[in-house]
Amino acid sequence: MPQPLDALAVRTWCSLALDALGREREEIDAINVYPVADGDTGTNLYLTVESAATAVEAVFAAYETGSAAPALADTVRAMAHGALIGARGNSGTILAQLLRGVAEVLGDSGGGAAGALRRAAESAHRAVAHPVEGTILSVASAAARAACGTAPGDDAAAVAAAYAAARRALEETPAQLDVLGRAGVVDAGGQGLVAVLGALAEAVTGEAPVRPAPRAHPDVATAAQGCAGGGPAFEVIYLLEAGDDAVARLRARLDALGDSLVVVGGDGLWNVHVHADDAGAAVEAGVEAGRPYRIRITHFAAAGHPEPRERIQRAVVAVVPGEGLAGLCAEAGATTVLARPGEPPASGELVEAIRRAHAREVVLLPNDTELRHTAAAAAEQARNEGVRVALIPTRSAVQGIAALAVHEPGRRFDEDVVAMTSAAGATRYGELAVAERQSFTSAGVCQAGDVLGLIEGDVAVIGADLATTAETVLDRMLSAGGELVTLVLPEDAPPELGERLEAHVRAGHLAVDTVIYHGGAGAPLLVGVE
Repeated sequence: MPQPLDALAVRTWCSLALDALGREREEIDAINVYPVADGDTGTNLYLTVESAATAVEAVFAAYETGSAAPALADTVRAMAHGALIGARGNSGTILAQLLRGVAEVLGDSGGGAAGALRRAAESAHRAVAHPVEGTILSVASAAARAACGTAPGDDAAAVAAAYAAARRALEETPAQLDVLGRAGVVDAGGQGLVAVLGALAEAVTGEAPVRPAPRAHPDVATAAQGCAGGGPAFEVIYLLEAGDDAVARLRARLDALGDSLVVVGGDGLWNVHVHADDAGAAVEAGVEAGRPYRIRITHFAAAGHPEPRERIQRAVVAVVPGEGLAGLCAEAGATTVLARPGEPPASGELVEAIRRAHAREVVLLPNDTELRHTAAAAAEQARNEGVRVALIPTRSAVQGIAALAVHEPGRRFDEDVVAMTSAAGATRYGELAVAERQSFTSAGVCQAGDVLGLIEGDVAVIGADLATTAETVLDRMLSAGGELVTLVLPEDAPPELGERLEAHVRAGHLAVDTVIYHGGAGAPLLVGVE
């Protein structure tokens, strides 16, 4: 059923777009041969949309729970601002300007989807110093034309037509740009935009779009052979506080210094992206124009190689759901990222933790199924900065504890990762939760206030109190065998709960040991069985 293009629809759009780019990130990275074959377009687009989605969530969080919701204008402006300050790479910077164009129209109560997409395409073309056909710009233009050909005021028809046209335009990109045709790939930025438009269509029409099957593509190194070489040595990106006149002069100066110039933004805040041989001159031009900050300089030739400064050999970075567990993991030598209830860490926080670990090799433990895309994007960004990162897909803190217990920095990296992965995989996990409302579950209908026992992410038990439900969960998990039970309790859990569960395991399973940790947050109980 079609949904109005309101603040809630924009929030849904951002969430679906982030999910879609998370799924397609690796494939998009793998076909990235233009303008530079550096294999990070999918990651950059994901990080850009992640910043936009975070800004939208912050707007909603400022409103009280209930029927109240922010205005559409406030929501789209937050989306555009978040994308602007978080934009990464050439395609991410262009996407930020596309979202700004959408916001300019939707922020006006008289604007609709078709006009928003038209403004987006026009403003993105103006932001790029030398627009090239066969890129994300071509896909955006095709989407806008199709949307404007639908009946005025029919947002659902407009976004559906835009998505269909974008898919067709993407398939045409290899014929429009020689570098793509020689590599046998479609434009990476264009494929990312198709994913974003598919998410918009789903948010507005209420129907998941039919997405193309994953493509079989050569890897970046193969696809890039003979396609992209001899370009500038550095990618320079920074945010800039400056007036319009100063930015106009800046564009001219940067255009003479390098290529792939994109300057997006307005109202005194800009995101500047350029490829240049003289990175210092590119930054200096920004200093003359205004106040540049968040300056990022990437050496294309050196991407993926360790920095010359001294680092420790290996570190573990773990996401933990509570201060107590953070202390426990830190004692075991891990660098920790705190995940507070309802506040999962963004990929930028994970990247900062990897940098803080200051190691040549890093094992990353996300400890949450929902963080898989976020962690993958962070790992890819860290690899581009010269860190060797292994992502172990731990789905619960108890799996992370098991992996950390067998970590040995003195082993070869691959051997250590295999041992930690095996330990995590051999740990079945469960948890307790309290139902917030009546709903259907895999164990039947639950009512608000019921205690839910989840095993491997699925509701297996519906109970009336924590202790009895926990005992049932333990019995079911131990029915398949086990040697060690790990219980993680919140700091404020009654002391008798842990004692009762330990006694229950000892009475029914004589050969099974129990370890209890305090300091979890969010769930009333986490359970691991090894």
